[in-house]
Amino acid sequence: MITKLKVEYDSLNPPLKWAGGKRWLVPILREIWKHYSHYRLVEPFVGGMAVALGLQPHKALLNDLNAHLINFYCWLQKGLCIDIQLENSSCYYYLCRQQFNEFILTGKAQSREAANLFYFMNRTGYNGLCRFNSKDQFNVPFGRYKTINYVKNFSHYTPILEKWYFSSVDFVKLQLQPTDLIYADPPYDVQFTKYSANDFKWEDQIRLAEWLACHPGPVIASNQATERIVQLYESLGFSITLLDAPRRISCTGDRKPAKEVLALKGIPLKSIPLKSIL
Repeated sequence: MITKLKVEYDSLNPPLKWAGGKRWLVPILREIWKHYSHYRLVEPFVGGMAVALGLQPHKALLNDLNAHLINFYCWLQKGLCIDIQLENSSCYYYLCRQQFNEFILTGKAQSREAANLFYFMNRTGYNGLCRFNSKDQFNVPFGRYKTINYVKNFSHYTPILEKWYFSSVDFVKLQLQPTDLIYADPPYDVQFTKYSANDFKWEDQIRLAEWLACHPGPVIASNQATERIVQLYESLGFSITLLDAPRRISCTGDRKPAKEVLALKGIPLKSIPLKSIL
């Protein structure tokens, strides 16, 4: 069964700019989550953390293969206060990028200083991209924004994040419980997915879908609505919902809504509000 949905934007403010962030999806997920709010939320690909912040679960396991992102969240959990200069300057940006990459080479990528630089580059770099080359060196260019509203004090995140656990491992290594609700938002099934030294290939899409299908608890997965993604999740018994997702980054300049899949397992479709169905 395939249905089509429309969604409205939520007003939450994740700490980072994040390409492919799911802030727009939070209203729909919140309607589902209210039936499972006593569960632990597990996100194998936490990304910009818009979903976790939007749902605010009591318990959460938030994971991402991007260890630099998780390092930032771990320092955010401690009440991070940025103590470096924040300047929307091309020269300064590339100096900071060079310093961050030196931290990676010298084993200091998990430091508070690295978290500071990661935040600055995220806010100042091009379109909120987080991209690393094959040597794990950050290579996003300067963003050329006219103005940037930087934040220095993140202590207000601590009361929420202190209840959550962060990790950076392959998703199959996550220690799951039957009463976990998994929300999986992997790299899209598109030609370009290499935002880190490790690419996420079609074999990984299959591996993820099969892993999700084996979970005894409720599962929600989102991805680009390619024909093979729809067929993959349907073949594993998922209910499929199609959504119009905003397209914020496009090499062609096309910003029209892109079709996205919401695949559900162990969750009745009635959990999705009828007012959202076209």
